Amino acid sequence: MAYVPALKKRYQEEIVPALMKEFNYTSVMQVPRLVKIVLNQGVGDAIADKKIIEVATEEMTMISGQKALQTLSKKDISNFKLRKKMPVGVRVTLRRDRMYEFFDRLVSVALPRIRDFHGIESKMDGYGNYTLGVPEQIIFPEIIIDKVNKINGMNITFVTSANTDEEGFALLKVMGLPFKTTKRN
Repeated sequence: MAYVPALKKRYQEEIVPALMKEFNYTSVMQVPRLVKIVLNQGVGDAIADKKIIEVATEEMTMISGQKALQTLSKKDISNFKLRKKMPVGVRVTLRRDRMYEFFDRLVSVALPRIRDFHGIESKMDGYGNYTLGVPEQIIFPEIIIDKVNKINGMNITFVTSANTDEEGFALLKVMGLPFKTTKRN
Protein backbone atom coordinates (compact mmCIF):
# COMPACT_ATOMS: atom_id res chain seq x y z
CA MET A 1 0.00 0.00 0.00
CA ALA A 2 1.34 3.43 -0.95
CA TYR A 3 2.18 6.06 1.65
CA VAL A 4 -0.56 8.66 2.26
CA PRO A 5 0.23 11.75 4.39
CA ALA A 6 -1.78 11.92 7.62
CA LEU A 7 -3.29 15.32 6.76
CA LYS A 8 -4.44 14.10 3.33
CA LYS A 9 -6.11 11.10 4.92
CA ARG A 10 -7.77 13.36 7.53
CA TYR A 11 -8.93 15.69 4.73
CA GLN A 12 -10.61 12.83 2.87
CA GLU A 13 -12.17 11.16 5.92
CA GLU A 14 -13.09 14.07 8.24
CA ILE A 15 -12.75 17.49 6.58
CA VAL A 16 -14.70 16.77 3.37
CA PRO A 17 -17.81 15.51 5.24
CA ALA A 18 -17.63 18.43 7.70
CA LEU A 19 -17.43 21.04 4.92
CA MET A 20 -20.18 19.31 2.92
CA LYS A 21 -22.45 19.62 5.94
CA GLU A 22 -21.43 23.23 6.72
CA PHE A 23 -21.92 24.60 3.19
CA ASN A 24 -24.67 22.20 2.01
CA TYR A 25 -22.71 20.83 -0.96
CA THR A 26 -24.45 18.19 -3.05
CA SER A 27 -21.25 16.60 -4.39
CA VAL A 28 -17.82 15.82 -2.97
CA MET A 29 -16.32 17.64 -5.96
CA GLN A 30 -17.79 20.96 -4.75
CA VAL A 31 -15.80 20.84 -1.51
CA PRO A 32 -12.81 23.23 -1.67
CA ARG A 33 -9.38 21.67 -1.51
CA LEU A 34 -5.82 22.86 -1.12
CA VAL A 35 -4.36 23.09 -4.65
CA LYS A 36 -0.79 24.20 -3.92
CA ILE A 37 1.46 25.97 -1.43
CA VAL A 38 3.92 28.50 -2.81
CA LEU A 39 6.94 29.56 -0.73
CA ASN A 40 8.56 32.80 -1.87
CA GLN A 41 11.56 34.66 -0.48
CA GLY A 42 12.89 37.95 -1.81
CA VAL A 43 16.64 38.30 -1.49
CA GLY A 44 17.47 41.82 -2.61
CA ASP A 45 20.96 41.70 -1.06
CA ALA A 46 21.91 39.07 -3.65
CA ILE A 47 22.72 41.91 -6.06
CA ALA A 48 25.87 42.70 -4.09
CA ASP A 49 26.81 39.17 -2.98
CA LYS A 50 26.11 36.07 -5.10
CA LYS A 51 26.59 33.70 -2.13
CA ILE A 52 23.43 35.03 -0.45
CA ILE A 53 21.16 33.72 -3.22
CA GLU A 54 22.89 30.32 -3.12
CA VAL A 55 22.44 30.06 0.66
CA ALA A 56 18.78 31.12 0.32
CA THR A 57 18.26 28.44 -2.36
CA GLU A 58 19.79 25.76 -0.11
CA GLU A 59 17.71 26.84 2.88
CA MET A 60 14.46 26.93 0.89
CA THR A 61 15.27 23.47 -0.53
CA MET A 62 15.81 22.10 3.00
CA ILE A 63 12.60 23.71 4.32
CA SER A 64 10.37 22.48 1.49
CA GLY A 65 11.99 19.15 0.64
CA GLN A 66 11.95 20.15 -3.03
CA LYS A 67 14.52 21.95 -5.20
CA ALA A 68 14.07 25.73 -5.02
CA LEU A 69 14.16 27.94 -8.11
CA GLN A 70 15.78 31.34 -8.32
CA THR A 71 13.54 34.16 -9.49
CA LEU A 72 15.10 36.64 -11.88
CA SER A 73 14.52 40.37 -12.25
CA LYS A 74 12.39 41.39 -15.22
CA LYS A 75 13.90 44.79 -15.94
CA ASP A 76 16.81 47.12 -15.25
CA ILE A 77 16.53 49.48 -12.27
CA SER A 78 19.59 51.69 -12.03
CA ASN A 79 18.79 53.08 -8.54
CA PHE A 80 19.03 49.55 -7.11
CA LYS A 81 22.00 48.57 -9.33
CA LEU A 82 19.75 45.89 -10.75
CA ARG A 83 20.14 44.42 -14.22
CA LYS A 84 17.67 42.34 -16.17
CA LYS A 85 17.76 38.58 -15.37
CA MET A 86 19.75 38.98 -12.13
CA PRO A 87 18.63 36.59 -9.33
CA VAL A 88 16.54 38.49 -6.76
CA GLY A 89 14.61 35.76 -4.96
CA VAL A 90 13.85 32.10 -4.40
CA ARG A 91 10.58 30.20 -4.73
CA VAL A 92 9.14 26.70 -4.43
CA THR A 93 5.70 25.40 -5.45
CA LEU A 94 4.53 22.37 -3.49
CA ARG A 95 1.72 20.11 -4.66
CA ARG A 96 0.18 16.74 -3.69
CA ASP A 97 1.87 14.75 -0.90
CA ARG A 98 4.76 17.20 -0.34
CA MET A 99 2.21 20.01 0.08
CA TYR A 100 0.33 18.09 2.79
CA GLU A 101 3.57 17.14 4.58
CA PHE A 102 4.79 20.75 4.55
CA PHE A 103 1.41 22.04 5.79
CA ASP A 104 1.48 19.57 8.67
CA ARG A 105 5.07 20.52 9.66
CA LEU A 106 4.26 24.24 9.38
CA VAL A 107 1.24 24.02 11.68
CA SER A 108 2.58 21.57 14.24
CA VAL A 109 6.27 22.53 14.46
CA ALA A 110 7.23 25.81 12.77
CA LEU A 111 4.44 28.28 13.69
CA PRO A 112 4.58 27.52 17.44
CA ARG A 113 8.30 28.43 17.37
CA ILE A 114 7.52 32.07 16.47
CA ARG A 115 8.16 34.40 19.40
CA ASP A 116 4.99 35.82 21.01
CA PHE A 117 2.78 33.78 18.68
CA HIS A 118 -0.95 34.28 19.27
CA GLY A 119 -2.31 33.04 15.95
CA ILE A 120 -2.25 34.39 12.41
CA GLU A 121 -4.37 37.13 10.85
CA SER A 122 -7.45 35.97 8.99
CA LYS A 123 -7.27 38.30 5.99
CA MET A 124 -8.00 36.36 2.80
CA ASP A 125 -7.29 37.67 -0.73
CA GLY A 126 -10.88 37.76 -2.03
CA TYR A 127 -10.56 34.53 -4.03
CA GLY A 128 -10.33 32.01 -1.18
CA ASN A 129 -6.52 32.05 -0.99
CA TYR A 130 -4.35 33.04 1.97
CA THR A 131 -0.82 34.44 2.21
CA LEU A 132 1.15 34.15 5.43
CA GLY A 133 4.26 36.23 6.08
CA VAL A 134 6.90 34.45 8.15
CA PRO A 135 9.41 36.87 9.75
CA GLU A 136 12.35 34.44 10.09
CA GLN A 137 13.41 31.26 8.33
CA ILE A 138 14.88 29.92 11.59
CA ILE A 139 11.44 28.81 12.84
CA PHE A 140 11.79 25.72 10.65
CA PRO A 141 13.63 22.85 12.39
CA GLU A 142 15.53 22.02 9.18
CA ILE A 143 17.52 25.25 9.51
CA ILE A 144 20.52 25.06 11.85
CA ILE A 145 20.64 28.41 13.66
CA ASP A 146 24.45 28.40 14.07
CA LYS A 147 24.95 28.25 10.28
CA VAL A 148 22.59 31.16 9.47
CA ASN A 149 24.41 34.32 8.33
CA LYS A 150 21.36 36.46 7.60
CA ILE A 151 17.77 36.16 8.83
CA ASN A 152 15.27 36.36 5.96
CA GLY A 153 11.50 36.29 6.00
CA MET A 154 9.31 34.57 3.46
CA ASN A 155 5.76 34.47 2.15
CA ILE A 156 3.77 31.26 2.18
CA THR A 157 0.69 31.29 -0.07
CA PHE A 158 -2.04 28.68 0.31
CA VAL A 159 -3.95 28.38 -2.98
CA THR A 160 -7.35 26.72 -2.63
CA SER A 161 -10.10 25.77 -5.06
CA ALA A 162 -12.63 27.72 -2.97
CA ASN A 163 -14.94 30.19 -4.70
CA THR A 164 -15.28 32.59 -1.75
CA ASP A 165 -13.21 33.77 1.19
CA GLU A 166 -15.63 32.11 3.62
CA GLU A 167 -15.12 28.70 2.01
CA GLY A 168 -11.33 29.12 1.85
CA PHE A 169 -11.19 30.33 5.46
CA ALA A 170 -13.31 27.39 6.66
CA LEU A 171 -11.09 24.92 4.77
CA LEU A 172 -7.82 26.30 6.16
CA LYS A 173 -9.23 26.59 9.69
CA VAL A 174 -10.48 22.99 9.70
CA MET A 175 -7.15 21.82 8.27
CA GLY A 176 -5.39 23.37 11.27
CA LEU A 177 -4.12 26.88 10.48
CA PRO A 178 -4.17 28.70 13.84
CA PHE A 179 -6.14 31.84 13.03
CA LYS A 180 -6.63 34.48 15.74
CA THR A 181 -9.91 34.12 17.59
CA THR A 182 -10.96 37.74 17.03
CA LYS A 183 -13.87 38.52 14.70
CA ARG A 184 -12.96 38.14 11.02
CA ASN A 185 -13.10 41.16 8.64
